[in-house]
Amino acid sequence: MDTPRNIVGPQVMQLRNKLEWSQEKLASACQIQGWDISRGVVARIEGGIRWVADFELLLLASVLKVSVPELFPAKDKKAFLAKG
Repeated sequence: MDTPRNIVGPQVMQLRNKLEWSQEKLASACQIQGWDISRGVVARIEGGIRWVADFELLLLASVLKVSVPELFPAKDKKAFLAKG
């Protein structure tokens, strides 16, 4: 893969692992919140293969119990917070 489709995938995986959740559990938690997502989609997001929409970022942050900036890599998080 040349260019990742998202920059939040590694952080999603790290946060999911911190909660000791499987990809299936994360998908189920998102489904409860109204997002029709499968374990395979979670895997593609974490791998940077699948693009993530803004509403999906909001939902992921909510389900993972973090703020949206916490989904971004440290260097991008600093830029995001500086603009706010």
